Amino acid sequence: MNRRLVSVLVALVAVLVFFLLIIWIGGMINENLRLDQTALLRFFFVAVGLVIVFLVYLFTRSSGAWDVGTRQVVYMAIGAALYAIFSYLFNGTVFVVPSVSQVALRPAICIPMFFGYAFGPTVGFFSGAVGNMFGDALTGFGLSPQWSVGNGLIGMIAGMPMLFADKKKSINVVLIVSLALAAIATLIYFLNPTLPNMLYFAPDEGIFGDAPITLFAGISAVVGLVLVVIVRFVFANNVDIAAAVTWSMLGNFIGLGFAALSDIWINGYSPAVAIVGEFLPSAGPNLIFAAILVPILVVAYAAVQRQTGR
Repeated sequence: MNRRLVSVLVALVAVLVFFLLIIWIGGMINENLRLDQTALLRFFFVAVGLVIVFLVYLFTRSSGAWDVGTRQVVYMAIGAALYAIFSYLFNGTVFVVPSVSQVALRPAICIPMFFGYAFGPTVGFFSGAVGNMFGDALTGFGLSPQWSVGNGLIGMIAGMPMLFADKKKSINVVLIVSLALAAIATLIYFLNPTLPNMLYFAPDEGIFGDAPITLFAGISAVVGLVLVVIVRFVFANNVDIAAAVTWSMLGNFIGLGFAALSDIWINGYSPAVAIVGEFLPSAGPNLIFAAILVPILVVAYAAVQRQTGR
């Protein structure tokens, strides 16, 4: 069997195994980490996400970007660990950061974006999926395996530029697709401005996901897109920064869109609630961090490469 095929399959199976171990061990330690009656449906969407990754691999299997060797395995472990730890630190209970309503600050999202772009789609997927799942377990609020897969898709798509010989040619197409997705999501918000934000819970205030999102959160996808476009043109001569930020944006739209839409079936949400109440409050802030932090990591990594001669 083809070595590249085997390595991708092993990585996908490893993600699933880690998910099951985290749920099993976490459930014994903290009852909040036990899945409810929707467990099978959640894992159905986990399987769908894994199949999506495998299909992308099949269509692009000639690319060496999918190679997984010892170095990539090390990067997977480092990326997942960093993402889990920093997700935990910035979850609002360890380092309390003031924020407006539901706009959760998750700067750690830049980690799977960067690891995907720098080390390939397989590394990005593993770092995002396993790191998010482990981070949720550390936080102790509950586990949503399909959202962890969505985070994995962010990392995988951020690594997609490796599949193209000319990264510049892909950037404009990605911008157009992202613009369309941002416009659709924002239009749904303006048609449903009073829908509850399903990601915001403040028990002390008697709020359990029943507060409408703010105007800023409603247009945050557009705000994030504008920032990404600015970065893309400011660094027009640095294709690495432009491609990393642009593809990371598309990864957020697709990965978190996948996760939010899965809750239509898992939690019985309407499509509008899934988009306005879950997708926008999570994707919008992520794009802002993508525009600010991913360029910093790309520049720092390039400097390290120059110093080490790699």
